[in-house]
Amino acid sequence: MNNDRLLTQGKPFPTLLRFSVPFLLANILQACYGASDLFMVGRFSDSIGVSAVATGGQVMQTITGLSIGLTAGGTVLIGRYFGARQRHNIAHAVKTMVVVFSMLSLLLTTITILFLGPICSLMRVPVQAAEITRQYLFICACGILFIVGYNVISGILRGLGDSRTPLILITVACIINVSTDLLFVGVLRMGAPGAAISTVLAQAASLLLAVIYLFVKGHLRQYRRSAPCFRLYAAKDMLASGLPIALQEGLVNVSFLILTAMVNSMGLIASASVGVVEKLIVFSMLPTTAFSAALSAMTAQHYGAGLMARARRCLHLAIGLSLVFGFACLTLAQWRPSALIGLFTSDIEIIAQGTLYLRSYSLDCVLVCFVFCINAFLSGSGHSLFPLIHSLAATFLVRIPFSYWLIHTKAPSMFLIGFAAPAASFLSVLLCQGFLDKHYPKERNLSKNSTLHFHRFRMG
Repeated sequence: MNNDRLLTQGKPFPTLLRFSVPFLLANILQACYGASDLFMVGRFSDSIGVSAVATGGQVMQTITGLSIGLTAGGTVLIGRYFGARQRHNIAHAVKTMVVVFSMLSLLLTTITILFLGPICSLMRVPVQAAEITRQYLFICACGILFIVGYNVISGILRGLGDSRTPLILITVACIINVSTDLLFVGVLRMGAPGAAISTVLAQAASLLLAVIYLFVKGHLRQYRRSAPCFRLYAAKDMLASGLPIALQEGLVNVSFLILTAMVNSMGLIASASVGVVEKLIVFSMLPTTAFSAALSAMTAQHYGAGLMARARRCLHLAIGLSLVFGFACLTLAQWRPSALIGLFTSDIEIIAQGTLYLRSYSLDCVLVCFVFCINAFLSGSGHSLFPLIHSLAATFLVRIPFSYWLIHTKAPSMFLIGFAAPAASFLSVLLCQGFLDKHYPKERNLSKNSTLHFHRFRMG
């Protein structure tokens, strides 16, 4: 494969930066799906449409996060095999990944469509927005196959060191999404359902382009000649790496869903304001997400090659780069919060409530720089269970109880509710640092530990 690239060679900083930038740009464009929907509906519809897209978007973000987390297990596994130069195992992992996630996408689609009513009830969707939210979710659910398929192909390519091709594919898809949003929402005034149709069309285009790319480059022929189509050990290793990542990602999104459901009980304005702020937070964390995702793939290749001392240096670099953007986003959120909220809606009440929520929530932009990068390092180096453990603790011991208590006070304040997320992340930072100190106490021990892990991986 011409684009296959070892990430264990060259100086760590330029290698990490070169590999991360396409991740970042792809993440920005992928986030534009939901942002474009919310922006267009906010401009050409009313608060009911904004609430529907905000709530429905949270549900779809949870499903997308689950697929990204699970496919990250395939990226890690392929990266380890690629770093260890085990080409035959790469072929087995690729074909197994396709089989497993094809079945998963069909399951997720079926569950979402069958439980549309209960989902809206659990989310406490405001009565005025209930029917529009169901329509939005139904249409989006029809595109789950395309979401999972794109993430599978992107995961395969990134495990092989190619982060540029997924960027090109998502760029074209994003252009399609924005163009069709203008048509369905801006011109035809179809509101939230029109935004959903636009998103599904763009997702289908991204998968189609990915398959065409694999065919043109000869990747499909290469893997078709490698038998068998499914290997149980590959599926087991893939899920062992990906399931904790997916559950951890799922916990973050579940906490968003629970918070959204609780805030929805406060009324339409609170519901819409939280939805807008969540979109802004997603954008603000895209650089950190990109650096951590790149770090995970790099760590996997370093793990396979027995170079964990170098991987630890990459971890420090990823945290440093993330903090540059984290502090920039925090500063902007404190300086011009109303202007940021105003990008998505002109409703004065939504802007006022969203501003309060954003000021406190934005502290999380700095704390997640540590959490995301350490999680990526641990997942890529075979410690994928711990990120799930600390996420469980942060979610169910801090964020959800704290949010519930603040929302059910006599005079709930959006400003105080916003502190729940950074409080949870702060606990995760403390737990992550303790885990690193225990398992990677001294830099000079890393080479010894790396050799031991490398031999175990080779023998396994």
